[in-house]
Parts: sequence; structure tokens; C-alpha cells
Amino acid sequence: MLHIIVERNFATPLTDAELKATEARMMPCLDLYRVRWIRSYWSADRRRMICEYEAPDAASVKSVQREAEAAFDRVWSAEVLGEP
Repeated sequence: MLHIIVERNFATPLTDAELKATEARMMPCLDLYRVRWIRSYWSADRRRMICEYEAPDAASVKSVQREAEAAFDRVWSAEVLGEP
């Protein structure tokens, strides 16, 4: 499995309700494409988010995002440095 990064930018700050709705839409898609969410980082102003997933490939993560109607700007494969 690969580490896949998703970058997101929002014109207006994302609300907790919007985030929860997106997560609910995403849950069935994650299993379908064998994608596992690892962690997310959210900027203090709630206009940017970086999410890390484990998946067979970047295309699987893109499919999850599209089917869940989750906004995203970029999806790319990453190498983890300094992991214990």
C-alpha cells in the first residue's frame, strides 16, 4: 500500500457540519476502493486541509474523493521519511 496525500483549499472556512457530511459520504467509498484514512491536518483558518491515506494507488483515492463529492485540489503519492 502507498501513502497518498490529498490537498484541499476552501474559498470559505469549512464548518464542522460540512466536514461531518463529507466524512459520512466518504465512509462507504473508502471500503469500496480499499482506502484507509490515516490523518488530516487542518489550517487554523479552516481554509486548507492536508489528508493522508493508505491505498493501492492515487487513482483509488481520487475515486473516493469524486464519489463522495469531496472538494480536492491535488492527489499525490508520498514517501514517508523518518517513520519509526
